[in-house]
Amino acid sequence: MFAKLARTGVLIAAIGVAGCNDSSMKDFAPEANKPLPDKILADMQAKGMVRTSSVMARIFKEEGKLEIWKAKTNGRYDLVATYDICKWSGKLGPKYTEGDRQAPEGFYTVRPSQMNPRSSYHLSFNIGFPNAYDRANGRTGQNLMVHGACSSSGCYSMTDAQIEQIYAFGRDAFQGGQTEFQIQAFPFRMTAANMARYRNDPNYEFWKMLKVGYDNFEITKVPPKVDVCEKRYVFNQVAPEGTAFNPTGPCPATTQPDSLKVAYANYEKSYDAAFNSAVNSSNPPPKPTIAGVKEASIVSDWSKRRARGERVPIDPPSMNADGSVTETTRMGRIDSPAGRKMAALDAEKEAKRKAEEQRVAAIEAAKAAKEAAKAQALAEKEAAKQAAQQPVVTAGVEPTPAQPQQAADADQGTVSKLKKKLLGMFGG
Repeated sequence: MFAKLARTGVLIAAIGVAGCNDSSMKDFAPEANKPLPDKILADMQAKGMVRTSSVMARIFKEEGKLEIWKAKTNGRYDLVATYDICKWSGKLGPKYTEGDRQAPEGFYTVRPSQMNPRSSYHLSFNIGFPNAYDRANGRTGQNLMVHGACSSSGCYSMTDAQIEQIYAFGRDAFQGGQTEFQIQAFPFRMTAANMARYRNDPNYEFWKMLKVGYDNFEITKVPPKVDVCEKRYVFNQVAPEGTAFNPTGPCPATTQPDSLKVAYANYEKSYDAAFNSAVNSSNPPPKPTIAGVKEASIVSDWSKRRARGERVPIDPPSMNADGSVTETTRMGRIDSPAGRKMAALDAEKEAKRKAEEQRVAAIEAAKAAKEAAKAQALAEKEAAKQAAQQPVVTAGVEPTPAQPQQAADADQGTVSKLKKKLLGMFGG
């Protein structure tokens, strides 16, 4: 059974682009031509592999791992290297749209033309997003990579030393005649315990579909044959001769080897028992996941504004379970030509705003000063008038010593009150 599946995989691979020719292999940059370490080569030999045998990669977001599997002489694959992913962006869950900063999940194909030995990120290869499934479901994005430099905005980023080895695995396999290799990208290891943890997640149905491919590999240790019909993945299905899989059309009648059916049924029986047990056990809480197209669109809009150089929250917005959106309060803009241009425009606008504020404030101050002077003059005029109307002391009458001072105080009090009243009327 396994040998037959392996031959089927080779036939499917042959449909792809032919392997690297001599000139393309000689084009590799020095860092892309480094040999694998002796220890890895010794481990491969001990497991019955040759340096140029076929290769496959698996990615697990939650665990932060990238695995390299290679074919043994019997056609089955075995794990040969595991790397800690330096960075991946977004949350658990698939990539929906350009700019959502999600690292893709699904089954992808890498051919020689997707290898970039002169990447701005040391070395890289394009994982092939969007694939047939993504396109059938209207998912968009481009330039999704596995690369070095430990920096990610939707990619899987490794250290430079790691990408040199990962790149070498693909390079050697192409030199050995493999025409394309498969990358399986998962949110987490699709065990019963993990599936139980995420059973209420909005991405659960998508993950259940991926799990079928995951299980097929776990059973056979051969990369599954991947097709798309009715906008969903199907694995290790053989269509009648002359019949093709249409990603958006109905699935054709298909067959599978009986031995695979039996093995899968037994695998599912054990899984179901483990899943039911895991539902009732205590597990670590689920990690954040993307809330579908709606959250992807919100993040995509943030990415577009950021790319235009606008001041935006430092981190992408995040949608909560109740549908509300959380944004960080710290704002900033990217240091780029667009960002610097936008910053200059904002600075010019702010300078004009402040100048206008100062102009208006000066006019108001002058107006207030004028009104205050007018009020002062009126107050003094009225005080003089009131003083003139005070009674005159009759000759021959001697005032008591306190009378002159009391009269002066009374006059002064009257004048002060009148001034305050008039100044209050005119805003002085």
